[in-house]
Amino acid sequence: MKKSVLLILIGKRKEAAVKVQQILTGWGCIIKTRLGIHDGVLDNCSDEGLLILELFGSDEQKGELARKVELLDGVSSKLVELEL
Repeated sequence: MKKSVLLILIGKRKEAAVKVQQILTGWGCIIKTRLGIHDGVLDNCSDEGLLILELFGSDEQKGELARKVELLDGVSSKLVELEL
């Protein structure tokens, strides 16, 4: 069993979130699960966020998604492959 997880750390969420979302929409067919986390609520909303994506598809597709997100200013990504 193999699982692929893409971790995306967004440093300037208010500026980068729209661009990240555009990329994720384009690659939506390989995203099975998406979890978004950021600290704060209402008036105390954090400008940093973490996305955790469970991916399917070819290794090339997953790598390309990670690379495209990584190109954005203030955004870091790490593709993690887990296997039993």
